[in-house]
Amino acid sequence: MEKKVKDLLNKGLYKVNGSLWIEGDGQRFFGPGPVELLGHIERTGSISKGAKAMGMSYKKAWELVNRMNTLTAHPFVVTSIGGEDGGGSTISEEAKEMIAWYRDLRERFRLFLEKESEVLK
Repeated sequence: MEKKVKDLLNKGLYKVNGSLWIEGDGQRFFGPGPVELLGHIERTGSISKGAKAMGMSYKKAWELVNRMNTLTAHPFVVTSIGGEDGGGSTISEEAKEMIAWYRDLRERFRLFLEKESEVLK
């Protein structure tokens, strides 16, 4: 006779948990951190200020931006140099669409984890 999973565990609180990333060419490139960075870039108009808002180094932020821009059909972050204000960065419409899709995916993932966690009760 097959036992229920919850009967295989010690008494206590258990839940199914996980992290959700999008990978391209074997590299993580889109997940919670990049989504947060894109939001800060959109609000501040700057990769540097976006990184600072997250407590992240500019180098790390630039690596994330470069990876996203390399692995997507259209750049997610568009930079401009010079000018009166010294340049800046914006996020593309494609980035906004990806953020919306990812947030919806995360909600579906959360519901999946909750459903699977119910099996452990």
